[in-house]
Amino acid sequence: MTAPEENVPLLKVVKGTPDDHQLAALTAVVAGLAAAAPVEEAPQRRSEWANPARRVRRPVQHGPGAWKASGFPG
Repeated sequence: MTAPEENVPLLKVVKGTPDDHQLAALTAVVAGLAAAAPVEEAPQRRSEWANPARRVRRPVQHGPGAWKASGFPG
């Protein structure tokens, strides 16, 4: 059986014997850093006006009605 998450310590002192005040200060600093961490947001969708592929011209077709087709996206 696994231990419930309530009993898992958040911090573990590996070396030394800190008193209650030092542990409280360390806990406050770690909690403050965790709260100040930037939240990853979903990337914003790029506008089609900024798409570099729009700068590339399609080849102009020849034949009847080609002049009209060259001005309209297909």
